[in-house]
Amino acid sequence: MVRRVAVIGAGAGGLASIKCCLEEGLEPTCFERSEDIGGIWRYTDSTDGGRVSVYHSVITNTSKEMSCFSDFPCPEDFPSYLPHRLLLEYFRMYARHFDLLRHIRFKTTALSVRKRPDFATSGQWEVVTETDGVQESHVFDAVMVCTGHYQQPYLPLASFPGIETRFKGRYLHSQEYKDVEAFRGKQVLVIGTGNTGGDLSVELSHVAAKVFLSTRTSTWVFSRISDHGFPFDMVNTTRFNHFLDWLLPSALMKRIRFRKFNSWFNHSNYGLASTKSSNFKIIINEELPFCLLSGTIVLKPSVKEFTESSAVFEDGTTEENIDVVIFATGYIFSFPFLEESVRSLFDDNRSLYKRIFLPQLEKQTLAIIGLVQLTGSVMVGTEMQARWVTGIFAGWNKLPPTSRMMADVLKKKPPVKRNPPERENLKISFISYTDEIASCAGVKPNLLQLLLTDPRLALAIFFGPCTPYQYRLVGRGKWSGARDAILTQWQRTLKPLRTRVVDDSSSSSDGWRWMCLLALPVALSAGFLLSKYPQLGWSLPAG
Repeated sequence: MVRRVAVIGAGAGGLASIKCCLEEGLEPTCFERSEDIGGIWRYTDSTDGGRVSVYHSVITNTSKEMSCFSDFPCPEDFPSYLPHRLLLEYFRMYARHFDLLRHIRFKTTALSVRKRPDFATSGQWEVVTETDGVQESHVFDAVMVCTGHYQQPYLPLASFPGIETRFKGRYLHSQEYKDVEAFRGKQVLVIGTGNTGGDLSVELSHVAAKVFLSTRTSTWVFSRISDHGFPFDMVNTTRFNHFLDWLLPSALMKRIRFRKFNSWFNHSNYGLASTKSSNFKIIINEELPFCLLSGTIVLKPSVKEFTESSAVFEDGTTEENIDVVIFATGYIFSFPFLEESVRSLFDDNRSLYKRIFLPQLEKQTLAIIGLVQLTGSVMVGTEMQARWVTGIFAGWNKLPPTSRMMADVLKKKPPVKRNPPERENLKISFISYTDEIASCAGVKPNLLQLLLTDPRLALAIFFGPCTPYQYRLVGRGKWSGARDAILTQWQRTLKPLRTRVVDDSSSSSDGWRWMCLLALPVALSAGFLLSKYPQLGWSLPAG
């Protein structure tokens, strides 16, 4: 019987894990190596000790309604997209509300997590920690690793001849970047067009002499602001769109998405992406197109090599007088505190059952929380993982036999091994994954039942944003405020914008009612399909 649980890390995943443990009657002890909660979202100027944190200007890419904990909405006066300081404040509010801080041991590093000699029967772990130079050994019935996937910078210097031997300028990983001051008046080359590479390029363009942005893959850019000024994820991450992904051919859906992206600006004109691209990434950045249009950022292909002061690119062009090279090349995960026999069981998160459990362990008392890349908020997926895992630890939920878990892992594992940045781009559909774990946890909403008992709520769930409150309507952890949170999510989105009221006689409420009435047959048809093909459930795979 699991009772005592070690939680490693007090970021978003760690906080959710502590709360879920308490709700299941377990006894969590969280070990956090820094002096505060928040994980990477707690900004610090220092990079000492290898701690990864966000840069000073960062703002969330997912909106507050789509990213909050499922039974604790963000304050209505918070903006839809949060600067790191407001997100950290939200974490503090969550920790205070559920009295989580007393279960956290700060400035305590987990040095090792090893199986006990009787692990095959007890499933217990020996955890050695260090606080102020003093080591201590503990025995736990289970361990939840909540250190996430932003752990160790991926710096592929070997792929850039001359960077270490000839180049006289400075090079660094984006982990070391905090603000623009050190780059004022410099010529900067940013390598990598992920979200970080795009953000840093835009920010540096305001103070640098010139910014070059190098990419080797097609990159589609979209804005956080969608139709009628609403948050992009609230408009697009819906069960209806997810249903279309399953229903329509993938080639057609891909074409529709590319057309949508190009409706903002033609990506091929900017050298960013082509509709013929098979290998591409999608990033969020409102300012990058204008910076390219104004010439403050110049897009370049892959770097072939470096000389003493210049970069030579694959197309034969050369840019002279490069002062600084910033590698926005992502991260790789590592768990140095886990014993070697455990670390050797996986090479990436696709070796984990449901991205959480190692099927080969004799006892499933180790859970990796937050090691997943989703097309939506990882925070929501992480909380769902924690709810399911603690239910298993508490004994009311069960895992399938090892053979079935291994078969599931092999089925979902890609046939070709990719390098770390490419693995980062292989994101899982937010709705597919969250629904899958919710189904395992017994908290997935039932469309047909809702259509019969509460059609207004059913339509809001199917056609509206897939907000986390949907997973608090039924099952263990059901929250009485979930229905109201869903029906008022648009009000909370608009509230911080109502600082100046203007008279607009055209009301959208009547149009919304008519749309709901017209959409009812579609929802009923979808419900019929889901009832006829129960294996689809709410977890329709992305197209």
